[in-house]
Amino acid sequence: MEQDSSRENPSREGASWPGDPPSSTLGQALSQVLHRLTSEESRRGKARSAAIQDLDALIEAAECDQLFEGSDTSLRGMPEMLGQVAKALGKYAAPPKEQEGRARGYSEVAEKGAAVGVLFLKLMGKIEAAKNSLLCPTWKIGLRPLAGPIYIFAVTHSLEQPWTSPRSRDVAGEVLALLLRVTQCGSVAGFLHGENEDEKGRFTLIMELLKPDLNKESWKNNPATKHVFSWTLQQVTRPWLNQHLERILPPSLLISDDYQTENKILGVHCLHHIVLNVPAADLLQYNRAQVLYHALFNHLYTPEYNLIQAVLLCLLDLFPILEKGLHWKGGAARPSTHCDEVLRLILTHMEPEHRLLLRRTYARNLPAFVKSLGILTVRHLKRLERVIISYLEVYDGPEEEARLKILETLKLLMQYAWPRISCRLVVLLKALLKLICDVARDPNLTPEPVKNALLEEATDCLILLDHCSQGQVKDLLAKILQSCEDSKVVNCIRKVQQVSEGASYDRN
Repeated sequence: MEQDSSRENPSREGASWPGDPPSSTLGQALSQVLHRLTSEESRRGKARSAAIQDLDALIEAAECDQLFEGSDTSLRGMPEMLGQVAKALGKYAAPPKEQEGRARGYSEVAEKGAAVGVLFLKLMGKIEAAKNSLLCPTWKIGLRPLAGPIYIFAVTHSLEQPWTSPRSRDVAGEVLALLLRVTQCGSVAGFLHGENEDEKGRFTLIMELLKPDLNKESWKNNPATKHVFSWTLQQVTRPWLNQHLERILPPSLLISDDYQTENKILGVHCLHHIVLNVPAADLLQYNRAQVLYHALFNHLYTPEYNLIQAVLLCLLDLFPILEKGLHWKGGAARPSTHCDEVLRLILTHMEPEHRLLLRRTYARNLPAFVKSLGILTVRHLKRLERVIISYLEVYDGPEEEARLKILETLKLLMQYAWPRISCRLVVLLKALLKLICDVARDPNLTPEPVKNALLEEATDCLILLDHCSQGQVKDLLAKILQSCEDSKVVNCIRKVQQVSEGASYDRN
């Protein structure tokens, strides 16, 4: 009964609009709808659903000049009222807190999202009609308060998340496409940073709208906010991103510092995007790069392989920036770098690690660290040798990703640190020959293409080892040929001998 009385008395609580509400009939009706969408009483019953129906009817009946009443003098008219209504609709369709959502399910949210999306499509349709008509020249001013809330709603419900359904995603996608069309933007990136140099773009507006929900106390109240922030951030690249650094860095660090692994990964992806798209000078200013490094480094102590992968990729792109701040004057030994520190920790974790997913993650990134350090990899040679030998001994599954990456690491190591390899000849030769024999005798565990790749990489390592040892490998392998009967092993040895015979070594 309370619901019906609120619908019959639209003038009640008209003062809910801050300041003086628009004086027109439509303005008064929208003010009442806004009150019903935002009041505490409405949240307990079905008054908000009724308000949505009333709003639908109002938008259907409204003419474009009524929607933009007051926009030619100030934004205190209908456009601002519509902006407030759009924000209220976004909150109405927002997913609940994560703990609440798990208990109740998100199907209700998806239904609300689809209903609100249809409303926005009708409203944006009116604006598009006004844009194409000469009778409503103020449509651009009227669009300004609407663009931000509608964008946030569209991104919230167009991403594949627990609170969306195929229907709500389709509707939200249509809303976003219509918003871009009405704002005359060819892409989301253009909408955010501006289609040309003279256009300001709306990234600042979006960040300001998200800001109240992106602080330490509030960022988990709406589980969609972090995804909207992350997705929006990824759309803006060089050279536009650096001017927003103060707005985007704190939320990215906040999300990455959470206890939940999925949030940590999301935050690290945001930080990685910042590292790739903000100039080094801006990251080095105020010690920001060091802050990023320490935030990322702490994640390396977790046993989550997907988080480790995201962190290592980000760190590898951060190292060149950090090392721009280091100055080596020559004479004394080069100081230890951040890359040295991370590689030292990785090797410490790799030696005792028995979980295959983590072993693969570490091995996958090891070649990049050797490339990054170059000749300075000799600082870690003893530990690298132990890791390489132990990882070559262990079968890694049908794809053999870890062993293939370890062989790649060994090849790079011999290229960069070749003067230190000859004294490790016997140990490395035994490990490589054992691997070749194991792979050649493997009956059916590994697919043939993977076996061939392993044998080829191991043979290349033997050729490099032969170069590093001035042809000693060829002489040692000659004895094996006399007793070996496996054709695959023999082919590998002969290939090494052929390459070695074509090379000339100075044995003096």
